[in-house]
Amino acid sequence: MRGMQMDILLRCTKIAVRCSGKIASRCYATSSVKPELTSVRYKMRRGPYATITDADVRFFDSLLGPNRLITDPDECEIYNIDFPKTVRGASQLILKPRSTEEVSSILTYCNEKRLAVCPQSGNTGLVGGSNPVFDEIVISIKLMNKVLDTNELAGVLTCEAGCVLQDLENHLATVGLMMPLDLGAKGSCLIGGCVSTNAGGLRLLRYGNLHGNVLGVEAVKANGEVVDAMNALKKNNTGYHLKHLFVGSEGTLGIVTKVAIQCPPLPKAVNVAFLGLETFDKVLKTYQLAKRELGEILSSCEMMDRLSLDVSINNLGLKNPLTDNKNGHEFYMLIETSGSHLAHDEEKLTSFVEKAINNNFIEDGTLTNEITKVNNIWGLREKISEGVLRDGYVFKYDISLPFTSFYKVVEVLRKRISDPRVVRISGYGHLGDGNIHVQVSIPEYCENVAAQLEPFIFEYVSQCQGSISAEHGIGFKKTKYLYLSKTASEIKIMYDLKRMMDPNGILNPYKVLKPITEES
Repeated sequence: MRGMQMDILLRCTKIAVRCSGKIASRCYATSSVKPELTSVRYKMRRGPYATITDADVRFFDSLLGPNRLITDPDECEIYNIDFPKTVRGASQLILKPRSTEEVSSILTYCNEKRLAVCPQSGNTGLVGGSNPVFDEIVISIKLMNKVLDTNELAGVLTCEAGCVLQDLENHLATVGLMMPLDLGAKGSCLIGGCVSTNAGGLRLLRYGNLHGNVLGVEAVKANGEVVDAMNALKKNNTGYHLKHLFVGSEGTLGIVTKVAIQCPPLPKAVNVAFLGLETFDKVLKTYQLAKRELGEILSSCEMMDRLSLDVSINNLGLKNPLTDNKNGHEFYMLIETSGSHLAHDEEKLTSFVEKAINNNFIEDGTLTNEITKVNNIWGLREKISEGVLRDGYVFKYDISLPFTSFYKVVEVLRKRISDPRVVRISGYGHLGDGNIHVQVSIPEYCENVAAQLEPFIFEYVSQCQGSISAEHGIGFKKTKYLYLSKTASEIKIMYDLKRMMDPNGILNPYKVLKPITEES
């Protein structure tokens, strides 16, 4: 059944996003114009930090050399602005260390001088966590990109935090291993940033999150002290698991400089099914069937609505392999299996699809294990984040919801948002772990739309017993909504940890928690 099209009756209806209402008073284009300063748009107050002096610049120049220190305003903007161009800091100094020792020296100096810093990896986040808010010194770890050890027998990779995820994947493939996480931004995201945000991605259904796969970390605290928690044993039950303090702390407790990560064997057989469906209810039924029928070989289960897939097709020119229905399907699923026996896996996937057809769950579909076709199909899913930026400004929300509410959030927003210039309101994501990405795109930033979206969407998610962040963290944008997903007792402990590990609050201020000087 490889590469074969299944002839199924196509029944699709169009989704129409109709918006009406008042025009926002202030709008900002993002296609060619820089986003407004974060501090201005969000009316932020600068913390009690020192201002960079010429003496400070001379110190860092003597430490790193002129080639690893950026002060040119145009070059600094690359680090000040996030990937989707929704936040913009005002940093005037970018530092690019090559070693843990240099990171330690930088933080020791900054802590003594009360200079705020912003750690930055690949700058691919969605919540403004890796960009300065004011003039924080950006510490880029891109030059810390060495693979330190590859233990083929144990399946453990040890590397510096600045390694690009795709480079690690390519390296591991040479020894029959793979990374336990896969992201659409794998060509530019860095493993240190993935660990610091506890990134999820496309393989979480199969391999779990980074809290389970990271065996050890090395990190530098605000005062320059190096925390060596690099034990690479799978089982190490000796007291507090300090590595977990840094996994997901978004650079607010320390800067991750090295990682030891468990890497599963590279599968010998990979198959994908790309399916078109009529309703979200049938999406859920198909997922349930996939879990039953595919069991141990199911590695990914992704969902996209029609408007999400449209950005890959219409904005980027990619081809939809399900071409029998010119208007497209209301929903799509991408199901991947990974195993060690090609014939066995093909048989199971084919049987699953046939049962889905017989139960009238799916309208159309294609199966393949040919590498080019597999990559093309995955490209449709992975390019959505890039393609939607062609619409203009994007309000994007990374949330987790129970299956009963998973897609309702999109439907609710379509009824709520009343601005005639909204281009699309769409949803896609990792169905297998309950993580949906909601996108509201508009030609330019508008306060009216922002006010309709927030805090409504976060309150809605909380009421549904979901999480306001599934895999991108809290960053800057969700700080004031943290209480909707964390209890007061949890937040208090987070503040206690922050005070203990960063008493001067210099590490990534304004992120995750409100600045400790503002805590009531």
